Amino acid sequence: MRARRRSALDAPAAAQTAQTAGAAGATQAGPWKPPLQSRWQYQLQGNAKYAATGGVNVDICVVPQSGGACVRPAVFDIDLYADGDVVGNNTTLNTAAVKAVHARGAKAVCYVDAGSIEEYRPDYQQFVAWHKSHGNSLLGKPFSAEFPNERWANINNDQGQRDFLLKMMEARVDKCAQAGFDGVEFDVVNAHEEGKSVTGWTVSPATQLTYNRALADLAHRKGLSAALKNDLSQAAELVSSFDYAVNEECFQYDECAKLSVFVKAGKPVFQVEYETAPSSFCPKAAKLGINAIKKAVDYSLKDTPYKPCK
Repeated sequence: MRARRRSALDAPAAAQTAQTAGAAGATQAGPWKPPLQSRWQYQLQGNAKYAATGGVNVDICVVPQSGGACVRPAVFDIDLYADGDVVGNNTTLNTAAVKAVHARGAKAVCYVDAGSIEEYRPDYQQFVAWHKSHGNSLLGKPFSAEFPNERWANINNDQGQRDFLLKMMEARVDKCAQAGFDGVEFDVVNAHEEGKSVTGWTVSPATQLTYNRALADLAHRKGLSAALKNDLSQAAELVSSFDYAVNEECFQYDECAKLSVFVKAGKPVFQVEYETAPSSFCPKAAKLGINAIKKAVDYSLKDTPYKPCK
């Protein structure tokens, strides 16, 4: 099983200008929806050099794998909270970063872990209290050896677990909206693929679909777009509910073709590789119409390294 990447709380060419403007978009009915081809940046960890903008390097400009002039992201996927090692104490909404992203003509996607419970989040004790008062039926096994400080959530509803989780996710998405974000990335929404031996819970594909669709609906009700994170086995069933997809390492595992349903529907796929070289995956990304980037081999998600394919 591959590890989910750590969050922030863990340890100008004319063509680019046009693309950034396109991602910022004209006034649209309903939530913002990114253009099919949009450069993105994935920065869930802060950099103290950019404390004034919530630890996020909103002016990053790099030469892409395809060469030429440096290019800037039109979409920034960042954590709901500013990195406590840079700003505040892990409870500061990253409004400063969102404002700075918007000032650059780009859009901001709010990272929310919807499928595992992280000990370092300000609402953690609410999950613990519910778990203890409902027969220890919410918090499962540690997410992984790399991330032992979070546990798989039980999205079944035999004791109201899913109802409680959705209430907690609504509170988080409200904070995303409060901070001015444009969309939400819901992470860890594939428990059904991992199985009880990994998660501690038996989750059916149907249960996962119910939960994931409820998350997308929640974001939309709050005026935000929704990203499906991984869960490739259900991409075809969920493409109608979500506005775009976020994926980690589908080129490394030869799974990216499953995301073609999003591209065919005119919905972008924002994709990141860590261990695979851009010279290897970028030609494949171009063929599939996927917006792919390369980040650090150690899976850290600071502003650099950052290498978009184009």
